[in-house]
Amino acid sequence: MGTQETQPLDVASIREDFPILDRMVGGEIETPGEGSADTQPLVYLDNAATSQTPESVVESIVDYYYGYNSNVHRGIHHLSQEASVAYENAHDRVAEFIGADGREEIIFTKNTTESMNLVAYAWGLAELGPGDTVVLTEMEHHASLVTWQQIAKKTGASVEYIRVDDDGRLDMDHAADLIDDSTAMVSAVHVSNTLGTVVPAGELADLAHDHDAHVFIDGAQSVPTRPVDVGEIDADFFAFSGHKMLGPTGIGVLYGKQHLLEGMEPYLYGGEMIRSVTYDDSTWEDLPWKFEAGTPVIAQGIALEAAIDYLEEVGMANVQSHEELLAEYAYDRLSEFDDVEIYGPPGDDRGGLVAFNLDGVHAHDLSSILNDHGVAIRAGDHCTQPLHDKLGVPASTRASFYIYNTKSEIDALVDAVDDARQLFA
Repeated sequence: MGTQETQPLDVASIREDFPILDRMVGGEIETPGEGSADTQPLVYLDNAATSQTPESVVESIVDYYYGYNSNVHRGIHHLSQEASVAYENAHDRVAEFIGADGREEIIFTKNTTESMNLVAYAWGLAELGPGDTVVLTEMEHHASLVTWQQIAKKTGASVEYIRVDDDGRLDMDHAADLIDDSTAMVSAVHVSNTLGTVVPAGELADLAHDHDAHVFIDGAQSVPTRPVDVGEIDADFFAFSGHKMLGPTGIGVLYGKQHLLEGMEPYLYGGEMIRSVTYDDSTWEDLPWKFEAGTPVIAQGIALEAAIDYLEEVGMANVQSHEELLAEYAYDRLSEFDDVEIYGPPGDDRGGLVAFNLDGVHAHDLSSILNDHGVAIRAGDHCTQPLHDKLGVPASTRASFYIYNTKSEIDALVDAVDDARQLFA
C-alpha cells in the first residue's frame, strides 16, 4: 500500500454511527442493556478486546436475514444464488483490503484463534518433527503461544522465544540468533495487545525466508488499526478477527499464500469442502472452500465486508494516525502520576493501547473503580500470562482506543485513576 495523506477524523460525526456510545452504565445490572438509576456516561476504552459496531454493519446483517437468508453453494434457487455471490464477494473484498492476490488466499474462520489452529494442525502436524523449531516472541497472545506449544509436543519439535527488551521492543539481534536452519516456522504478533509494541513483521519474514522457514503474523491488533499489506510483509500466513475492526463476532480471517494452502490437508471435514465422495475416499473442493467445512459464517462474512467499507471510507492511514495520537496522549497523561507504571514503548512509538498498573492496587480492583465512573477497560493478563510473569505482575489494566474515542474520554480515564489513587492512599 502506498503512503496515504492523513486527515483529522471527524470523531463527533463518527460517534453518531454508534448508538451504544450514548449509553449510561453502572449500578446493578438486572437486564442486559439496562442499568440502575446510579449511572454514568459510557467511556468505552476496551477496543483491543472488541470494538463497537456501526449501524451500517448491523444493517448489512439485517439485510441478509430479511432479504436473502439462505445457505451458500448448495442451491439453484434465487436466494441461494444471491447469498453465494455476496459471500464470495466478501472474500474478494477482504483480499483487496489486505493486499492478497485473490479469494483463493482468504479463508473465513470464526476468529484469529481458529486461524492459528488451522495452520498449526493442517500444516504443523504434517511438517514439524524432532529437530524442527518454532520461533515465537515473548509477547505472544495465547492463541499463538499455546497452539504452537501443544503442536510442538505432538510432533517433537521445540519452541523458542525472541526476547522482549526492557523498553518493550522486540530484540531483533536475538531474533537473528534464534532463527536458523532448524527453524520451520516463525509466528509473531504484529502489534502486542499488552505492550502496544509494533513488531517489524517484514524483517522477521526476511529472516525466516533466509532460512527457508515460514512466517505467520498475528494481525488481530494491526489490521483494525493501520494499513496492512500481506504482500509487502511477505507473510506466508496472516490472521485477524472481524470483531476488533467494527465487524460482528464469529468471523475471523486466515490469509495464506496459495501454493501453501494448496499443499495442506483440510483441518475440518464435512459438507461444503468436498468435491467428490465415495465409500472409500474423498477429494476436496478448490480454495478457499476446501478449508470452510459445513455451513460457513455467511452473515458474518457479509458484515465484515461492510465493516471494511466503513473503515476504508474513514481511511486506514487516518485510523492509524488517530490511534497513535490518543495513545501518546494517554501515555503522557498517565505518566503524570509517579505511582502509575506503564508497560511497553514510549507513547509516540506504540499502537493504540496503554497497559498500566497503579502501585498497591490490583488491576481488577482498579477496573472496578473505573467502572463506577463509567470507564470500560480491560483488566487481567490479556491472554499474555507468560509476558506478565516476565514483567513481574499478575495482571495489568489496559485502555485501548479506536476511531470514536476522544481526548476528553482519556481525561475521564485519568480522573478516575486519580480518584482511585486517593481512595487507596
